[in-house]
Amino acid sequence: MEITKVVATRSTCLRRQVGAVIIKERRILATGYNGAPSGLAHCQEVGCIREAQNIPSGERHELCRALHAEQNAILQAALYGVSIQGATIYCTTHPCVMCAKMIINTGMKEVAVIASYPDEMAVALLKEAGVTVRYLDDEGREVAHG
Repeated sequence: MEITKVVATRSTCLRRQVGAVIIKERRILATGYNGAPSGLAHCQEVGCIREAQNIPSGERHELCRALHAEQNAILQAALYGVSIQGATIYCTTHPCVMCAKMIINTGMKEVAVIASYPDEMAVALLKEAGVTVRYLDDEGREVAHG
């Protein structure tokens, strides 16, 4: 989880820094952080559309110019031909519903997170798909989540 937090520091999002690391058999396969697509201006340079329009966290994802950390990690694995089926994704924040659907379709079996996110549908879909979600503290120890 420490590596996931370091990856999050690369985020260019003005609202929330999120990191993701995909692990399989104790090996790092891919990393991602939330930010604009490669080659495009970052929110730090052009401002935040969602902030300007007062859009609450967890809503209207399509209005954000950035990709989520989980999306970037999944895309990095695809770009380099790395199978992430059966892997675990470590995230600083619980995935949103869009990322949850991608995690399910890639065949990842587990999500480990530090912080919650206001998206009940994401929680429900991961549960329905049999994807284990574990909550960890800042040191990576499992904690109860209610």
